[in-house]
Amino acid sequence: MLLSVNVFVSLDGVMQGPGAPDEDRSGGFDRGGWLVPHASAHTNEVVEGWFREADAFLFGRTSYGLLGGYWPKVTAPGNLIAAKLNTLPKYVVSRTLTDGEADWSPTTVLRTGIVDDVRRLKGLPGKELQVHGSWKLVQELHQAGLVDLYRLLQYPVVVGTGKRLFPEGTTPATFASEGSGRVLPGGVVSLTLTPTNRGVLPAGAYTVKNGRSTPVVD
Repeated sequence: MLLSVNVFVSLDGVMQGPGAPDEDRSGGFDRGGWLVPHASAHTNEVVEGWFREADAFLFGRTSYGLLGGYWPKVTAPGNLIAAKLNTLPKYVVSRTLTDGEADWSPTTVLRTGIVDDVRRLKGLPGKELQVHGSWKLVQELHQAGLVDLYRLLQYPVVVGTGKRLFPEGTTPATFASEGSGRVLPGGVVSLTLTPTNRGVLPAGAYTVKNGRSTPVVD
């Protein structure tokens, strides 16, 4: 399976607490719910497209608890996201969560050797092992070079503080865009990115050549 990271981000890269004021107040974060005023049928369509590719899910403990406290309550027929989340295999990374607490069936708790466990899961048949939210886990997967695909919905909001998708000290990387990206009505940008260089940041400079400003890449 491909490992995909699927997240909502602000213009300044914040992914913390997009869905509600009390979704994630860790670190004193008090700006939650910034996504909701910009949600639309267009963003919902994009997110449903993400979930169509899922054959399993991988979560950090916090996101597992948040999503597991919400989506089992969505029982209306025809909801693709609820159907996927409530029926497909789920894996949650936690050293303290008990099997009894991991009651969003079917769930397996991964407690040690997370990098090796994720490599094993990627070797299973299926389309995608999807990560949603799970900020700390996403950092670990990026640092280990395990992410095959990033899907972003970037909202026209500057949050100003909070957990960022790529915080200070992140391993540098470059990406190729799958397709041209889409600007949705309302200014939300949909991007699908594949890593092309990890740990290497190509650089260059502009020079004047034959009277023309010309980029030169090292």
